[in-house]
Amino acid sequence: MQMEAQRVKIVDGGKLVIPAAMRRELGITTGDTVLVDVDDGELRVRSVPKALERARAILRKYVPEGVGLADELIAERRREAERE
Repeated sequence: MQMEAQRVKIVDGGKLVIPAAMRRELGITTGDTVLVDVDDGELRVRSVPKALERARAILRKYVPEGVGLADELIAERRREAERE
């Protein structure tokens, strides 16, 4: 469910106050680091855990469950080292 847009002001230093309900929806609290970007002329704000969750979901389309990319990379490097 998409939250309804709200009007907010930009204050000194370019700071934007995110309404409390939106912070709760995003799961962010004071002191958290968030990711911001501009997408097609719109400002997007994402929590780091949410961004990681999305990245993992994208990777899962290409990497089967239970396959560790780090383990595969290490094994590949060992095979290359043995050939040298």
